[in-house]
Amino acid sequence: MAYYHYLKSRSFDSTSRARAAGRLLSLRKALGEQIPPKQSRDTLLLATWNLREFDGASKGYGPRLPESFHYIAEVISAFDLVAIQEIKRDLRPLQRLVRILGPTWDYVASDITEGVSGNTERMAFLFDRGKVQFRNVVGEIVLTKSEQIETDRQFARTPFFVAFQAGWFRFNLATVHIYYGSDSGAELQRRIEEIQAIAKALSKRADKEPDNYIVLGDFNIKHPEHETRKALTDNGFFIPEPLLSIPTNRFGTHYYDQIAFKTKKDELMLGDGIVQEDGEKHNAGTFDFFRNVFKPSDENTYFEALSDERKAHWNLDSDDEPRSAADRTKYYE
Repeated sequence: MAYYHYLKSRSFDSTSRARAAGRLLSLRKALGEQIPPKQSRDTLLLATWNLREFDGASKGYGPRLPESFHYIAEVISAFDLVAIQEIKRDLRPLQRLVRILGPTWDYVASDITEGVSGNTERMAFLFDRGKVQFRNVVGEIVLTKSEQIETDRQFARTPFFVAFQAGWFRFNLATVHIYYGSDSGAELQRRIEEIQAIAKALSKRADKEPDNYIVLGDFNIKHPEHETRKALTDNGFFIPEPLLSIPTNRFGTHYYDQIAFKTKKDELMLGDGIVQEDGEKHNAGTFDFFRNVFKPSDENTYFEALSDERKAHWNLDSDDEPRSAADRTKYYE
């Protein structure tokens, strides 16, 4: 990607421009060390990313700083196709991100899901047209009467379904953001039933059609041995071991995000991967961008870069009470 034009814009002063350029170089180096190189044939680099509240402010996490868009674009550019969850109503931030990615990139987005559970979220696929072809089939998964969760209940956030092709490999991709609720009781059961419902519905389709099926996104899976994971894999989908056992958040405590497959025999296999820090070859995993951008040591730098209004918000909680130093750090993280 050519960042020169964007980094010279009025969105950046000289200090933030220099910081962004340095962070982008660091990020690009880390991606090159951890993600297999993009190739024109035989490989497909696929990822999923919950871009929390992109790019709204209903929970106080937005709007993002201008440099954030460049960091997000740098990570996405290392892949061929990326599923994004928690895109908000306004599509302009997503369009801005695609412009930074460059002319070969495109996107397909769902409508928002209304209602309290829907949180006015939409989902999207960003893809490099030099590698991935959109096959002009797109829709949202709606359950039949017999498939519905509990009584007359659809998904909290409607799963998004798109048909793609990379080389000769034809595949149908569905992305989800499963209901969270709580970690016990009826709300946990609803979460399990949502995962079961999407897996069953797509598995039935895969059995009837010649294409491969992949479902990915934020499943809010508690851990690899929990019912939330079994609800997915016991209903026709397979999660490769390198993905199943890896935490997907920055603190290594959650396994929410997953990629699961139901593919035809001999049509898809994990690649050889590349040697990483532990000396082993890895062909799947998570990328911790916080090692390179928005590091803990940057907290004061970013605080000082905020407007007076944003500083006030950072220093006060939702009840307008002062945050402690620890709470302010947690907010930053």
